[in-house]
Amino acid sequence: MQVGRLTFAPLTDAPELVAEPVRRYAQDGLWVSEIDPDLADTAAFCEHYDVGMDISANCVVVEARRAERSWHVACLVLATTRADVNGVVRKHVGARKISFAPMESAVSLTGMEYGGITPVGLPQDWPILIDDQVLDQQQVIIGSGIRGSKILAETRLLPLLPNAEVLAITKAAQ
Repeated sequence: MQVGRLTFAPLTDAPELVAEPVRRYAQDGLWVSEIDPDLADTAAFCEHYDVGMDISANCVVVEARRAERSWHVACLVLATTRADVNGVVRKHVGARKISFAPMESAVSLTGMEYGGITPVGLPQDWPILIDDQVLDQQQVIIGSGIRGSKILAETRLLPLLPNAEVLAITKAAQ
């Protein structure tokens, strides 16, 4: 399958191109393409590979806190938007405080590389909040757990991930 200047193969045919936690989710509807790891960041990736920001989605990991309890939440949003972490996300998960998870923590807990974190293969007890605009697309390009590849995912599969929930969590990017 061709998107921009990338050719995607079924993930079932190339599981070595994704992080270990992602491999157990290899199925129809997920494709993978190798990329230059130096171009994994969304803007550089989209420009170099001629991929629209409107079909690229970012997964951000936040750390929520309430009293003595602390937990992690993943948010999947289109690259043209940003998650309203301190408003919608904080209230939805019932946190008193919320912040972006430190890089070392996100990498350690997910088993994925920073800049490649994806909702596919996250710890099963983590809530995954998927912005409803992501599902307006038939397919989106997301991380693969490593910086050296990207996954093309049919969006119908994303709400089927463990603890996934679809809701409006974004505001327009500035």
